[in-house]
Amino acid sequence: MSTAPLIALRGVSFAYGDAPVLRDITYSVQRGAFTGIVGPSGSGKTTLLRLLLGTVKPGRGELVREPAIAVSYVPQLETVNWNFPVTVGECVLMSRRSRRLSPRQTPTERVEVAAVLERLGIADLVHRHIRELSGGQQQRMFLARALLRRPALLLLDEPTSGVDVQTRHEVLHLLYELNRDGLAIVLTTHDLNGIASHLPHLLALQCRLIASGTPAEVIVPDVLEQVFGARMEVLQHLGMPVVVDTPSEWALRGVAS
Repeated sequence: MSTAPLIALRGVSFAYGDAPVLRDITYSVQRGAFTGIVGPSGSGKTTLLRLLLGTVKPGRGELVREPAIAVSYVPQLETVNWNFPVTVGECVLMSRRSRRLSPRQTPTERVEVAAVLERLGIADLVHRHIRELSGGQQQRMFLARALLRRPALLLLDEPTSGVDVQTRHEVLHLLYELNRDGLAIVLTTHDLNGIASHLPHLLALQCRLIASGTPAEVIVPDVLEQVFGARMEVLQHLGMPVVVDTPSEWALRGVAS
């Protein structure tokens, strides 16, 4: 197996018009990576995903992709029009490589859609309209659509935004299983305690790359202050960093309990 990265950014900068969004980013997505990008709104997280996806091009610097690499993208659920008249199966089928306009499935496609829905535990929802799904089911449907293309790299924009704690745990567990099977995953998140602290690798972004490493190396007060512009306290709980706004007695009791 090749040891070359799937995608490499070397000194990449990007701007929308005269407004710089990313400056001098050097980062490589390795095979089997599982990376979370943390930062506030406007820090460039989604733009970095778009660069990796190939929908925008660097304004400066170099981006090198493995030839013919398949990359899939899962958008934020809040950006989806849930009244669009499609079923779960039809939505998943939209990712097919042929891009045919006809909604009719071939026998092979029908088998492939059924298999990926079965893998994600929503095979019984294939004929249900997408607006009738719960938050967790919606996220699983978009994961199924992404996986139908058999990608080497999966990009997710805030995959647990707006979902409850149980759904967040389900999504994270599912992503761990996919990564264990060899899929490289890069996601953005604002959830430092619920998601970022559980990932093996983090990037802290604020227009430029502030830090890269494990949660213990990235979720520290000095890095968080550079990224979020405010001092945050970090405690340790069961070997993981926990971010609190202030080191109050209540916060300390909550972490210790």
